[in-house]
Amino acid sequence: MMAAAVDKTAGMSKMLQFMKLIGQLKRVPRTGWVYRNVKKPESVSDHMYRMAMMSLTITDPTVDRDRCIKLALVHDMAECIVGDIAPSDNISKAEKHRREEQAMKHLTSLLPEALRQEVYALWDEYETQSSAEARLVKQFDQLEMILQAHEYEELEGTPGRLQEFFDSTAGRFHHPDVLQLVSSMNKERESHMTNTDGTRTSEQSQAADSAPEQDHTTSHTS
Repeated sequence: MMAAAVDKTAGMSKMLQFMKLIGQLKRVPRTGWVYRNVKKPESVSDHMYRMAMMSLTITDPTVDRDRCIKLALVHDMAECIVGDIAPSDNISKAEKHRREEQAMKHLTSLLPEALRQEVYALWDEYETQSSAEARLVKQFDQLEMILQAHEYEELEGTPGRLQEFFDSTAGRFHHPDVLQLVSSMNKERESHMTNTDGTRTSEQSQAADSAPEQDHTTSHTS
């Protein structure tokens, strides 16, 4: 009885450490927005939450919706330790994966064995894109990014300023539901990019003139 109580106390202590670590995701800003001088950029946690909601609202009966939600919640978990590594950080994909793998092993070591295996397997499934669900959630990752870019352009009143994020997703969307959302968003965005007579808005012209040259700092486009 005493040993069981000690084990339970130790287990809860580890779980508390785990919860505190993943809580850091609320304070890790998405690097792409930081590099683009967006005011009050979203956190990694913000990003994953809306991806989870995208997964919840998917209508495709051929995919496991619950699994998609889990993948969305886990896929960037390692960033609570390694941060949000962007392509411009000059870190190879292999090194990025190594760091995140090490972080995931540490994070999941704080969990009970069955849960440890489940969470790590979900992360690896997303990393390797080894299932239909993982590939769909990858599209949600890209969709959430450009939806956020669209919202920042709206908030700033600078339509077109974050065009490179949209360009980086060319050819990456395949699922019918995702394509419909992208189409709807593009129509809304285009209405902001032009006046009723089809000319560029003054905000768009200013944004185009002041926008930095492409330097491939877009986050999460690999």
